[in-house]
Amino acid sequence: MDDSSSSALDEPGFALRDPDMPEDALGLGLPEAPKAAAASPYRVLARKYRPQNFAELIGQDAMVQTLGNAIKRGRLAHAFLMTGVRGVGKTSTARLIAKALNCIGPDGQGGPTIDPCGVCEPCRAIAEGRHIDVIEMDAASHTGVDDVREIIEAVRYAAVSARYKIYIIDEVHMLSKNAFNALLKTLEEPPAHVKFLFATTEVNKVPITVLSRCQRFDLKRIPAEMLAAHFEEICAKEGVTAEAEALRLVAQAAEGSVRDGLSILDQAIAHADLAADDSGAEARVEAVQVRNMLGLSDRAAVRRLFGLLLEGNSQAVLEEARNQYQLGVEPAATLAGLLREVHLVTLAKIGSPSDAALPEEARAQIDEWAGRLSFPLLHRLWQLLLKGHEEVRQASLPLECCDMALLRVLHGASMPDPGELARLLQQGGVPSQASAASPPPPVADSAPASAFPSDFRSLVEALDRGGYPNVAATLHDVVRLVRYAPPRLEFQLAGPVHQGFGADLNDALFRMTGTRWEIAETPGDAQPSLYEQEQAARAAQDTEILESPLVKAALAAFPEAEVHVDGRTIHSPHEAEIRSLRA
Repeated sequence: MDDSSSSALDEPGFALRDPDMPEDALGLGLPEAPKAAAASPYRVLARKYRPQNFAELIGQDAMVQTLGNAIKRGRLAHAFLMTGVRGVGKTSTARLIAKALNCIGPDGQGGPTIDPCGVCEPCRAIAEGRHIDVIEMDAASHTGVDDVREIIEAVRYAAVSARYKIYIIDEVHMLSKNAFNALLKTLEEPPAHVKFLFATTEVNKVPITVLSRCQRFDLKRIPAEMLAAHFEEICAKEGVTAEAEALRLVAQAAEGSVRDGLSILDQAIAHADLAADDSGAEARVEAVQVRNMLGLSDRAAVRRLFGLLLEGNSQAVLEEARNQYQLGVEPAATLAGLLREVHLVTLAKIGSPSDAALPEEARAQIDEWAGRLSFPLLHRLWQLLLKGHEEVRQASLPLECCDMALLRVLHGASMPDPGELARLLQQGGVPSQASAASPPPPVADSAPASAFPSDFRSLVEALDRGGYPNVAATLHDVVRLVRYAPPRLEFQLAGPVHQGFGADLNDALFRMTGTRWEIAETPGDAQPSLYEQEQAARAAQDTEILESPLVKAALAAFPEAEVHVDGRTIHSPHEAEIRSLRA
């Protein structure tokens, strides 16, 4: 050791020490030994619960069965194309296929299988994305022909360690036209050791020449019930308590996408309150919180606005629309919400199951609207709101345009349809300027009892005079009255009626009386139809005529004579028996 080095060691703060001597004994104040590594960062549920085998892939049973049979029979295609909406498992399926084809089993002696072991080196390497023979390429960032040329050059060489060299190309529809053309020949006749797995959300953008060279699997949207059950299992694994309705809301919002649903569930768990237990580590996901998080509570304001539209209250409608605007709701979103309400009411009217994302009071309100709004009125509301929505989206003054669209709905919903307008023109019943200038009547309102016909027969006659002869004829001939209590009509049917009779009757009664009627087929005692009553009265009259002494004497004197009354021939109820005796 030279002098310089020894002098440096003799300087204060430097000393040689025994390796076994503790650092503090020298008083050097060296930093403490590094602590254990921090806990691994949180993995979102969509990554944590990505399926690791086909048994964990939910909702795609048909595809799994096809692949399983192909593997068992050795009928493996050289190229597979997975298509479907986002988050249904396209890329995960491609990785599972790569596992299935390259799995060698725990003992290293296995072959391709639909149930990869997950413990052999190929399975673990593919799951971790580090297998040298499974190459994943994102076509969104590798779109050119040069990227495909690299694949074409590499497929000539055998796999390094796996059974098959597999190329997984995600979002394949984003390859350029030249790139697709360059891939065609290799895709049609690849070496035996190469498999291509494509995934895309827009299969219509993939050239037909590529599609014809692939075995295609269309992955379906996952049903909401299956998603909710899947989320329940995940919540149990995560130590989270979740209400069944909350999970149904998350599943509905996912729109068939597992990944979207898991992202929403992640957010719901973060949004939820901690459960009231000793550990304080368990979250409780409640339906009310999920509704607020997803903005579903805003639907109550939309329903309130829709109700004001039906009442025909223009000032209240504009005020409510302004209130929503002040709260940050865009005018186009307001009209879109009203369109959804019309759609829900129409579905309820035809008997479709109600939306599980709606609270009970909302479902009751929608059912009530469906009971008193006719199909023609709902279709007219839809068209008016749809046109208003398109105009607002393009308007330079969206709020003012929204006001005008809502006022048009108020006035246009209660106007006659083209057929009714033509009938009014033919009868000279064009509304006067005074009535045209008056405020619009409510879309759904009630009228005083004096405005209704006094009895059922008068109602039928009024409908016939008012331009609804088909509806009046059906009421007259087929309907047996149970209860007439305007604006409620209960009846039974004595025979078949034309399709849409209920909607036509509802619409005709509304146009004639200005009131939405409650119309229902109910059990119980029913009167004969008006036609049956008339037939019974006529039969009684005929019997009375035939039984009169004068007619009986005339028929006895002239057996072949016939009795005519008001241009019709009447017959004795015993005529058939009399004719047989004569014979």
